[in-house]
Amino acid sequence: MPLQDHMQLISTDDHLIEHPKLWTDRLPTKFHERGPRIVEKELPRAIHVGDGNKAIGNVGTRLAQVWEYEGRIYPYIGLNAVAGKKPEEYGVDPTRYSDMLPGCYDPVARVADMDIDGVQAALSFPSFPRFAGTVFLEGEDRELALLSVQAWNDYILDEWCPTAPDRLIPMVILPLWSVEASVREIYRAAAKGAKAISFPENPVPLGLPSFHTDHWDPVFAAAVETGQPLCVHFGTSGKAPVTAAEAPMAVMISLFGTNSMSACADLLFSPVFHKHPGLKFALSEGGIGWVPYMLERMDLTWEKHRYYQNINQTVRPSELFTEHIFGCFIDDQFGVEHRDKVGIDNITWECDYPHSDSNWPNSRKVVHDMMIDVPDDEVHKMVELNARKLFDFPRA
Repeated sequence: MPLQDHMQLISTDDHLIEHPKLWTDRLPTKFHERGPRIVEKELPRAIHVGDGNKAIGNVGTRLAQVWEYEGRIYPYIGLNAVAGKKPEEYGVDPTRYSDMLPGCYDPVARVADMDIDGVQAALSFPSFPRFAGTVFLEGEDRELALLSVQAWNDYILDEWCPTAPDRLIPMVILPLWSVEASVREIYRAAAKGAKAISFPENPVPLGLPSFHTDHWDPVFAAAVETGQPLCVHFGTSGKAPVTAAEAPMAVMISLFGTNSMSACADLLFSPVFHKHPGLKFALSEGGIGWVPYMLERMDLTWEKHRYYQNINQTVRPSELFTEHIFGCFIDDQFGVEHRDKVGIDNITWECDYPHSDSNWPNSRKVVHDMMIDVPDDEVHKMVELNARKLFDFPRA
C-alpha cells in the first residue's frame, strides 16, 4: 500500500469562511459600521436550469446573510462552500451560515472534518477578502483597509491556527496597495508565527506593477528573510479565463489552471528569482500535469529567443523552476504518472476543502488509489515532506 499509516496528508490549499464577527471583534469601534460585517439582505431567488450554473430568471427573493464593507454588498458568504453536498446540488452558493458545514468557519469543527478526511494539516486561504486579500484594494479608507488586513491576519495567528497548532498552517495576506505597509506586515506576522503569504498570481489585472519591475523587491526580500513562501492561488489576479459571455461556467472551471501556467512563465522569464535566490512560490490549485510540457516549451523558447530579449541568458527556465516553484494538485493522475518530469521535490498535495474540487471526506482513499504504483519514498515527499519543508512546519 503506497499511502502508509506513518505518512501524514498535508493540504497546501484549503479555504476558510470568515465567521460573522471576525472584523467587528477586532476593529476599533469607529469602524464597525464601515468595516466588514454580516447583514441580512433580500436577494433575488434565481431560477436555474441544466447543470445549475445558468440562471434564466428570478422568482421572488430570499433573506440572505451577506458581507457589507464601506456600504458595498458582497453577496456570497460561502463562495463554493459545498463540502458535504452531492454534485447534483452544486451551482448555488450558501447564503446563510446554517447552509454550510461548521468546519467551514469554526476551527474546532474544521479539525474534526480533517480527521474524518484523513488529513493531518492544512493551510487555508481567505474567502470574503478573496484568496489574496484583494477586496481591500477596493477600500476607500486606507486606514480601515490596513486594519482589516491586520484583523484577518490576527484572527489566523491568534485564534484559527492556535486551536490546533500542529494541524493548521498560518498564512497571511498583505495590504497590496503599499509596498512599505506590506513589508511591515510581513515582519509583524512572521514575529507572530506566520508561515506563508498569499499573493496574486498576476498583479497587473489588479492595477498593480508586474513581476518584471522592481516594485515588489522589498516584499520579496522580506519574504525570503522571514522564510515565507508566496502562495499564488489561481484566480487571485481577478482575471478569470472566460472565453465568451455565452460559454458555460464549465469552460472557465476547466481553464483555471491556465492562470498558474501563465504565472509560471511570467515568473520564470522575469528577474524575480535572479534577484531573490531564496524566494519560493507555490502555484496553489494549479495542478501539475501541464508542468513538463510548459518547462519544455519555455526552455525551447529560451534557447531560440534569449539573445534579443531582456531575459536572463545563462539559466534555463526549467532550472529556475526546480529551485523556486512548487506545483500543487488535487486530482492529477497524469501529473503523478509523470512526476519525475515535474520534479518529485516540487510537488505538494491539496484538499481544497470546502470547495467543489475537494474529495472530502474521501481524500485519503483517493490519494491512495492515485498513487498505487508510486514508490513509498516518493509518495511520502508529495503528500507530506515537501510541504513540511516548504512551510517550515515540522511534526509536533
